[in-house]
Order: sequence, then C-alpha cells, then structure tokens
Amino acid sequence: MTTTPRRRMRSASVAIGITALAASGLTGCASSADYAAVCVDPETQERVEDKECDDDSEYNGSSVGSGFFWYYLGASSRVPAVGGLASGGTWRGSGLNGTVQRGGLPTTGGSSVKSTTTKGGFGGSSRGFSS
Repeated sequence: MTTTPRRRMRSASVAIGITALAASGLTGCASSADYAAVCVDPETQERVEDKECDDDSEYNGSSVGSGFFWYYLGASSRVPAVGGLASGGTWRGSGLNGTVQRGGLPTTGGSSVKSTTTKGGFGGSSRGFSS
C-alpha cells in the first residue's frame, strides 16, 4: 500500500526533470547570431543609427561618399556606440558563414556582439574575422 504514492512521486520527479531538460534545450537552441551588423559610414568608419542603412546594398570598397552600409562584427567583437569608430569587422556580409543579425545592437555600445544577441543556452561562439 505504501508503494503507490512512492511511484507517483518518482513519476512526477521524472516528468519535472524531463520538462526542465526540454526547456533548457529549447533555450539552448534559441537563435543567437554569430555575427551582427552595425550601420557605418565607410568614409569615416563611424557608427550611425541603424535606420540610415539600406538592407539590400553592400559596400564594395569604392562607393565612398554614397551613403551608409552595414558593417559586420564577429561574436567576440566589441560593439561601438553610435558616433564611435567601428573596427575589427568586415563589409562583406554575403561571405559570412553563420547567422547574422542586422542592427538592433545597443546604441551605447560597450558590450560584445554575442552578449547583446544571446537569448540563453549553453556555451557560446567566438566567431570573428581573421586578417
């Protein structure tokens, strides 16, 4: 007679454990970008507001003075504040291997790309650029 409640408690414990694993697994699978783009003036390398960038065009290195373009930073890169200088990234978003987030980074900068785009989970990526 005393075994029935014990079985129920075990079943409940297993169910809670499975639910917790599933929840942590889903959180771990939440998308976080390997790269993030900030809008930059190619002439000065200065970050500007995201609304200044066109999503369809990519800076090809010869269109200085023709507007602002996305500048792609790796996961370990520091995010420059709006008005700050962007460095350590690339203008070539089409050549990146991984997920890319365009815009949406803090305008005050100061943190790494990964810390501002991570939604949770385990570990992290150290995507960057080799020179």
